[in-house]
Amino acid sequence: MKLFESLAGFQPQALGVLRIMTALQFIEHGSQKLFNFPVGEHAGTLTGLMLAAAILEFVGGILLALGLLTRPVAFLLCGEMAVAYFMAHYPRDFFPVNNGGDAAISFCFIFLYLVFAGAGAFALDNRRSA
Repeated sequence: MKLFESLAGFQPQALGVLRIMTALQFIEHGSQKLFNFPVGEHAGTLTGLMLAAAILEFVGGILLALGLLTRPVAFLLCGEMAVAYFMAHYPRDFFPVNNGGDAAISFCFIFLYLVFAGAGAFALDNRRSA
């Protein structure tokens, strides 16, 4: 259809919005662990892998929101989410709807897509390559 073909011209903007909104949600996971904001169950003394995950989520989320170093950051975060899924969610149950791993899987594959697609519009990466 012609309508859908004309939407293809907005692909960079749609990709940029997907990257920014995903990053903002991801920042929340890190800020909840690091600063107990928003208040939640994950706050407390962080050590080891949980501290590393919190830092990756917070700092990596900010970098993705800015569109800075998008591909390498997305690669790291994709790996983090795969590890998180198999360490924290999969042992609880096979099905993601039952083990609470839906978000980890979604983040993992969105980040994987960003590795290949790049930052899209509204990214500092676009200024660096110019």
